[in-house]
Amino acid sequence: MLRTDAQDNRERVLAAARALFAERGVDVTMRDVARRAEVGPATLYRRFPTKQALLSEAFEEEVRFCSSIVDDGCTDPDPWRGFCSVVERICTLNIGNQGFVDAFVSGSPGIDALAEHRAALLRRLAELAGRAQAVGGLRGDFVVDDLVLVLLAGRGLASVPPAQREATARRFAALVIEAFRASDDDVTLPRPPRLITRPVRAPR
Repeated sequence: MLRTDAQDNRERVLAAARALFAERGVDVTMRDVARRAEVGPATLYRRFPTKQALLSEAFEEEVRFCSSIVDDGCTDPDPWRGFCSVVERICTLNIGNQGFVDAFVSGSPGIDALAEHRAALLRRLAELAGRAQAVGGLRGDFVVDDLVLVLLAGRGLASVPPAQREATARRFAALVIEAFRASDDDVTLPRPPRLITRPVRAPR
């Protein structure tokens, strides 16, 4: 148990970190966080010895929301509908937190605080995508790294005025879903980049 003043300092640090990471991404320094929280560096490092530790706790709520979104999508009896709901809800969730997206797609050991969470979610999304392909909803050449591309592209939506961001994110998600939908007219896409995962194959 922390003393009242220590607990207050800890909560101020977390609030400052969440705000800064959401606004500016994970390049925010520990000194920036201490300055925003109005605490000394020693106080910050006493509570959070590394940036990894601070990132992990600052994004705890987003991790919980992401897991819930994927759970709901995977349990939908219609895998294509479940897949579409994941795309829309994750696009909407991530529009307000630049740092969470940066940390999720990062391959840098210095800031890779979400590696375990990311690996678990991508495994489940790969399975859901395979089922959506099997029922003919999702295009056959989809790979899970395509979702990473969507997250990277969605980073640009942070420049939209706050009042319009949710509607913009929903429109963006709808366009993405149409691009992912299987069609007799599907064109051959360029070879997918290896960002995080291996290509997903439909079950045979």
